[in-house]
Parts: sequence; C-alpha cells; structure tokens
Amino acid sequence: MDLTRSATEPISIQPARPPGAGREDEPARRRLRIAQVAAPFEPVPPRGYGGTERVIGALVRELIDRGHEVTTYAAGDSEVPGRLVATVPEALRPAGSDEDGSGYLLETAMRVLDDADQFDLIHSHVEWSSLFLSRATATPTAFTFHGRLDRPWTTGLLQRTRGSLVAISEHQASTHPDVSWAAVVHNGLDLGSLPWRREAGNDLCFVGRVAPEKGVLDAIDVAARAGRHLRIAAKVGPLPDEQDYYENVFKPALKGHDVEFLGELGSEERGQLVSECLASLVTGV
Repeated sequence: MDLTRSATEPISIQPARPPGAGREDEPARRRLRIAQVAAPFEPVPPRGYGGTERVIGALVRELIDRGHEVTTYAAGDSEVPGRLVATVPEALRPAGSDEDGSGYLLETAMRVLDDADQFDLIHSHVEWSSLFLSRATATPTAFTFHGRLDRPWTTGLLQRTRGSLVAISEHQASTHPDVSWAAVVHNGLDLGSLPWRREAGNDLCFVGRVAPEKGVLDAIDVAARAGRHLRIAAKVGPLPDEQDYYENVFKPALKGHDVEFLGELGSEERGQLVSECLASLVTGV
C-alpha cells in the first residue's frame, strides 16, 4: 500500500468525535506495541507551555483507550498511562536547564534504538535527532515534525529518510514539495476539559512562545488593526537567542499597543484565558 502523498494533494477532514466515543461500532483491530518518543525538555503532558508534549499526552491516552500497548520515552516526571521510560529524571526546562539539549535528544533516540525490537511501531516527535532510526532498525518508524522546516540542511535529511514523514499542516508540508510525505495530520486535542462560556469577551488572546516563528508580533499587529485589547500568555525560553529576542524585539514591540503580557500560564489558567476571550490568534508559520 502506498502511503505517500503530494504536499498539494487535498486531505479529507472527518467530523471530530469525543475521545473514547464510538468504540462499540469499530471493527476489532490488532493490538499494537507502540513507542511514543518525546523530547526531555517538558513533562508529558506539560504543566505550563508545551504544545508538542500536550499533543503527545493526548495521543498516548487515546491509543491506550483504543486497546494498544504504549511505551512513552519522556522526562521522568511525566504523567502518562501505560509504560514510561524516563530519559532524564525530570524535565530539563522546569528544572532550570538552559543548555543546548541536542545531546539529550540523540541519547533519547539511541535508547529507543536499543529497544526497537520490542515494538510494532515507533512514533518519534524528536524530529532530526531520530531520523537515523529509519536506517538503523527494521521496525516501522513515523516521524512527526512539530517545528520549523526552513533550515538550510533540512531538505537533504528529509529526502534521505526511509521512514514515514508526517507534517502537521499543509503549509508545513508545502515548504518541501519534493519530499514524499506519508500524511498531513493536524494536531488534535480533547477540548472537553476547557471551561465554556455562553458569551464571549471582548479581548483577543495569543497563547504560545515568544519567538519569531510563533508570530507573536503578527498577533500584536492584528489586535491593533482590530482595535482590540490583546492578552499574551507565552513562554520566554532560556537560551541566549530567545532572551535576546524577548528583550530587544518583543518588549519594544509592546510599547504603544493595548497589550497585556501574562507570561507563561498553567493549563487551568490558560484554559480560563481562552474561554474569556473573543478569539485566540494563531499566527505562527
């Protein structure tokens, strides 16, 4: 069966259903042994910022609910059902680490390689550091890319990967139209736990990270053009380039605009913020 598709080929979007719903109508499936591989920077799910880790946590829960056996490679303070393989004792960023984590990512992938024969499928979310798995193990491996694909070295690596490459948006896949993408799979989350309000507020909100690729400056511009107060709940990373962007680009951009910077919020506070606002701005590329 050919699993590849063109980056410009339209996809079929099916109606969403609540997690766990409709199991009695589904045909019996083979129980799979699946490895979900996360970076060690945030716990799974995260307690504050961490979009990728939040998606992985939801995916693990849903796969187990569907009867699969899931092993998650993640920070030791993660709270996921199934089996957890701790790649570090606790998540690096909340513990105060500000070093380059590329070595941790490679070590995570090497640990997965050691265990590869235990699984029917490996699903990696650590991106570039794990691409060698496509050539190092016979276990089918899928690689989901949650971040930027515009680095100068990305094309060669993607074209030389033998596993299934998964993009999270049509735009992301379109940046490399010559790559044989297995699928475009949009991130899905269970929104049932979020507070619900019958009447929307007047403010706009931006939830994410203070970084150029997240489009936080575009969010400020959109709010200004709409004449709306903007509430920003965003993480500021510890790395020097992240701190430089925060101090020298983001903070000056706030001046003269009707913007409230809330910093990084926990899950409950963030959900409350989104429910109180008229709209959430998603301006990342």
